[in-house]
Amino acid sequence: MLAETGQNDMTDKAAAKLKSDGWTVVETSGFLHLIGPLWQRQLDGEHEFALVAQDKHHNRRGLVQGGLLMTFADRTCGMTARYVSGRPTLATVQLDTHFVDAGKIGETLISRPRVVRSTRSLIFVTTEVTAGDRCIVMASGVFKILKNDE
Repeated sequence: MLAETGQNDMTDKAAAKLKSDGWTVVETSGFLHLIGPLWQRQLDGEHEFALVAQDKHHNRRGLVQGGLLMTFADRTCGMTARYVSGRPTLATVQLDTHFVDAGKIGETLISRPRVVRSTRSLIFVTTEVTAGDRCIVMASGVFKILKNDE
């Protein structure tokens, strides 16, 4: 119970820091609601996203689960592709993920996606997920613009 209370205090402090730095919570549902909250802000016209690594995100080694990092990279790259395209519905065609370092529970993970190329039907996006000054994940994705909400 003490560990859970400590985790909640740590998460509350991280959320308060994010709010004071201009971040807002992204409304999510389904699977993404289970892993969140996901945070976002615009800084110098660029979209940034944050996720506080909580105890529910740990793997067997007590570090941040790789699947969470992939989901975070996928979602933030996809949201950026959606913002850039102005289209409401896209699908991930490909996501390449490179795990560079381990994320630790309690760290705030930041993703700063960047559009590399955009065509009429595909958007290519890359991101680096960081924790402080450490690169945790490098990912690049291809997102297909869907017609009529296919």
